[in-house]
Amino acid sequence: MSQKGTHTDPAEFIGDLDAGVFAEKLGRALSDVALGTVENSKDGSVTVTFKVKRIAESNQVDVSHKIHSKTATLRGFAQEEDTTRTPMHVGRGGRMSLSPENQGDFFPRPARETSE
Repeated sequence: MSQKGTHTDPAEFIGDLDAGVFAEKLGRALSDVALGTVENSKDGSVTVTFKVKRIAESNQVDVSHKIHSKTATLRGFAQEEDTTRTPMHVGRGGRMSLSPENQGDFFPRPARETSE
């Protein structure tokens, strides 16, 4: 098992949000805006906003993640906003992850018998 650093891994973090659905929504928003920009020769935008709030007195935070997209259309723009939330554990150095760093193995391997 590789040793993980103390900083949040951005790719893992985005993949964990809303059980992977956030990453799919972000990909779709980026593609829609790119297509609208090419088809209508107008700029578009995708804005991602994260808000982090502590959950009670725990080592967990509630991460609110919002995607706002502005897609060019023939006669103007179409805007869409989607906000969801995901609870995350905070480990050493502020590293955020879905599960705590010190979580035990759910499926421990049985000890092997040795023959002498």
